[in-house]
Amino acid sequence: MLYLGEFAAIITSTTYALNSAIFTLAGREVGSGVVNRLRLIVASLMLMAAQWIFLGAPWPVGVELDRWIWLGLSGIVGLVVGDAFLFQAFVLVGPRISMLMMSLAPILAAFTAWVFLGEALTLWQIMGIFLTLIGVMWVILEKNHIQGRQKENYLRGVLFGLGGATGQALGLVLAKNGLSGSFSPISGNFIRMFTAMIVIWLITIIQKKSRTTIQVIINNPRAKWKIIGGAFLGPVLGVSLSLFALQHTSVGVASTLMALAPVFILPIDYFYFKERFGWGAIAGTAIAMLGVAVLFLV
Repeated sequence: MLYLGEFAAIITSTTYALNSAIFTLAGREVGSGVVNRLRLIVASLMLMAAQWIFLGAPWPVGVELDRWIWLGLSGIVGLVVGDAFLFQAFVLVGPRISMLMMSLAPILAAFTAWVFLGEALTLWQIMGIFLTLIGVMWVILEKNHIQGRQKENYLRGVLFGLGGATGQALGLVLAKNGLSGSFSPISGNFIRMFTAMIVIWLITIIQKKSRTTIQVIINNPRAKWKIIGGAFLGPVLGVSLSLFALQHTSVGVASTLMALAPVFILPIDYFYFKERFGWGAIAGTAIAMLGVAVLFLV
């Protein structure tokens, strides 16, 4: 019972690794935009059911306005903007590189807190940041032999991954403000997801892409089931566990353990996606994870 937060954070990393693989497959079939729109609907419905089962009502009751504001903003920044970048990174460079870029999220969160909240960084934390950056750059530059159009897509994928990490970092900072006290992580996750769903579908309607999105899903039933499975693993189970972890252990420990997804994705990427990478990629990933640990645990 003493390490519930830590255990939840590790399971979160595992679900994110599986979720990234599933959404990569779905995104390559129907496009990253379609995946993002549908998974928010599915996740919102699943979270509404979870809210009803575990908390006795399908809708968060008596929630203060400031919680709605903080969690809603967190959902828009993290799930609409950040995940739009991340899903496109999945399509361009696959789950391994994308999730490695997401390991930068804790560093970006620490940098944001330093700039806007005045939280000082210790020498060890600065060393952790540099270690992570070195590890990520090592893995990225291992692909410098790629030429032409492939190289262009690779660089774009890396930048999209960086955008996803930035969105997640800002989303976590905003979510922390809305989760103060003993507020239910299920309700917090639902508010984030529901707000994100409303915003992304308003954008879709304005862009006149709603009918196209529905038609694409109808014509691709296999992708539909992948999105449903991914929505359960990531936005529902993974995000709820991440919020639970934030409530039951320190932000540093939770962020470090939740950043382990790039390690868990290595065997999936090697055996399922048949991507061949050398020991340099493994070493770079390990150094990046070590940097995240130093940043928050020392």
